[in-house]
Amino acid sequence: MRPDTPATPAENEHADHVAEAERLERTAAMYPEDAEALLLQAAAHYELADARERATSLYDTLLASPEAHDPALIRALKAANLWEYGHDAEARAIITGLRAAAPRDPAPWTIVAESLESHDELEQAHETFTEALELLIPPSERDADTAPDPGYAKHPLILGRHRVRRMLGQEHDAWDALADRVNRTSVSLDELHDPKRLWALGSENPAELQAEIARLRAELGSYREALSRPFPVAVLHWPSTEYAELLSAYPSLGSEYPSYEAHLASIEDSLRELSASGTANLGIVTGTVPSYEAFAASEASSPEDVSLLPQYATTLAARGRAVAWPPAQDAVCWCGSGSAYGACHGTPA
Repeated sequence: MRPDTPATPAENEHADHVAEAERLERTAAMYPEDAEALLLQAAAHYELADARERATSLYDTLLASPEAHDPALIRALKAANLWEYGHDAEARAIITGLRAAAPRDPAPWTIVAESLESHDELEQAHETFTEALELLIPPSERDADTAPDPGYAKHPLILGRHRVRRMLGQEHDAWDALADRVNRTSVSLDELHDPKRLWALGSENPAELQAEIARLRAELGSYREALSRPFPVAVLHWPSTEYAELLSAYPSLGSEYPSYEAHLASIEDSLRELSASGTANLGIVTGTVPSYEAFAASEASSPEDVSLLPQYATTLAARGRAVAWPPAQDAVCWCGSGSAYGACHGTPA
């Protein structure tokens, strides 16, 4: 592009993603304890900017670290990225290795199975979805009528397998029955995953187009609901040393935390109120000052902004840092006192 030629909207968007990725890389260098999460976000921005080589470089950097928190997820993301810019042989090799390693987290399985599906490797995608489900959901929890919901994290595997089987023209089996049960849309999965839906999108019949738009809206609503709470509703807890450091560095937060005892009491009170209102899947996340400062930097905000505190708690929960609440009465209390929960904060006020 010549210097005097205005950038197109797509070029501007690519530049924005690259700038954001580079900012996240700088932040990761300042806060190594949060580097993995920040660099994964940076890699995602590079992919959106079609700077896929730079994304691969970040994935390699993370995998080279002996302290990588989730190497299976990183390898899955790397494989999906490689395949998008012509390195399909290397991507296949990584996917084969991941399947052999059999990670216990559903996310890497979902990424590699959907990557196979998107490149029309339907049989391999079907095998991968099936392997994951058989590994992650024990036989006692597979009965579609009586088993509890396997959880949002496994829904993409269950629904993805159903989608691929419809494309392959296979008959329903027990996993498909489970998929029907976890489907939260008003449209049946057989209809949502019908390959003939593509024909309706090219139809000139207004009634067919309106019907297809309604189906797509229902499907989108399901995805939004799944994304709205894939992790616990979590309340933020500062251990005593972190609490003291936080208020020493940012005294204005004293309005939010008038005393340490009040902070601990408010956590238990908030969780009890949420539970009483019918909110399920509750948890507690533990904050650290460096991690919170890194989060504030990633949001281009100040740590003194109290509105960041609940956002920080949600981000920690999304990273899998939440501990389920309430603990058992004889378990150690979440507050760090060392006492049993039933003899500490588990005792009603």
